[in-house]
Amino acid sequence: MWPRVWQMAGREEDIPEVGDHFVYEIGATSLIIVRSGAAEIRALYNSCLHRGTALRECGGNVSQFRCPFHAFTWDLHGEIKRIPSEWDFQDIRGRVAKLPEARLDTWGGFIFVNLDEEAESLESYLESVPKDFERWPLDQRFTASHVAKELDCNWKVAQEAFIEVFHVIGIHPQSLPMFGDANAQYDVWPERRHTSRMINLSAVASPHLRGYSEQRILDASAEFGLCDRGATVPAGKRARDVVVEGMRERFRRDLGVDTSGLCDTEVLDVIQYNVFPNLMLFGGLGSPLVYRVRPQGDDPGRCLFEVWLLLPFPKDAPRPPAAPLRILTAEDRWSSVEELSYFGAILDQDFDMMPQVQRGLRASKTRQVLLSTYQESRIRHMRQTLDEYVRR
Repeated sequence: MWPRVWQMAGREEDIPEVGDHFVYEIGATSLIIVRSGAAEIRALYNSCLHRGTALRECGGNVSQFRCPFHAFTWDLHGEIKRIPSEWDFQDIRGRVAKLPEARLDTWGGFIFVNLDEEAESLESYLESVPKDFERWPLDQRFTASHVAKELDCNWKVAQEAFIEVFHVIGIHPQSLPMFGDANAQYDVWPERRHTSRMINLSAVASPHLRGYSEQRILDASAEFGLCDRGATVPAGKRARDVVVEGMRERFRRDLGVDTSGLCDTEVLDVIQYNVFPNLMLFGGLGSPLVYRVRPQGDDPGRCLFEVWLLLPFPKDAPRPPAAPLRILTAEDRWSSVEELSYFGAILDQDFDMMPQVQRGLRASKTRQVLLSTYQESRIRHMRQTLDEYVRR
């Protein structure tokens, strides 16, 4: 499946200058994502054409790619520049000596790659996502935080945990007084293979709870940093009204962002899109996050999970510099990442559970899972698309 799908490799802001590059790896494939011109980005296969040595082990800025083994050298466009002892290599210049490239396209400030030369266009692959995100342009965001950690589970275990909120009652019970879980909206469209969506309300009590006053809901929202502690609900208003008003003011004051053209759901709630196979995008401003999960090497029992915090900035202001990637060790907690605020503690609860899910799946006698009709419909949709690619 992986060689045939569009996958997000990184952000354009990660390589702002000519010569800036990073290495993107999926399975055994390694690509150099390089800004080869002011308005040009390429995905060069990270393999010397002489005897296969990886040209780059990490990112940085270079004017050329020089093999560390025998000094074969290519320019940023993949054209051969130097062949040591060229007299001993007959007829290898030109096309034969040009570094192969993967397909590359961009959308929303993201860089996407596809290893399949015959694959459909990125525009077609993303289906309705670009149109939907016209209201929340992700190319007008900057990376305030980028954090990654290896997990002891298959990539699908991690992916599926974040495309439903059915699990909130199990491992996030502290969220129930201020998060709508069992009344979440799940959107799976039959004509769309690669994308699905869910919408979850915040600053409302879970349907699992009964009799919660608006003040108790507001107090619970304050525990998650959605409003100030000690805030009260005025007569005739809901906790949700207070939180939304405060969020609008916070965006105006702290980020210089005008939210007057956005509805309450866009300001506060979780609007999450899944882009097959491994990208989760959040619409609106309420959860300014992006998740990506991919296999770690060729070990089916491990994966790499990454979180981007993408914040808006004023239209008349320069783009702030992108935060560098921070890699957490096995002992590091997501809650230690200050920029993630309350999201970090939630992520810790999710990831603490995943190794147990992995062990249980391996121990299964039936080799099957039982999915709910509606609340886990996005998992079923993802699996059906995966099955289709595997069959092909």
